[in-house]
Amino acid sequence: MFNKIALLLVIIGALNWGCVGLFQLDLVAWLFGSTAAIGSRIVYVLIALAGIWCINLLFHRDRDE
Repeated sequence: MFNKIALLLVIIGALNWGCVGLFQLDLVAWLFGSTAAIGSRIVYVLIALAGIWCINLLFHRDRDE
């Protein structure tokens, strides 16, 4: 379950960066008022932690193998 939550957060982060690159629109900052808003900072930190956690998935072997 934790892996799925982390993956979902990473996907949200990727979509946000896509919007920044394509439209110069930071959706997280737009939703919370600014990049310095506490809500935005919490979301950014959660996405960063999820990204770090997903590094683990690169080296995780399935138990079925």
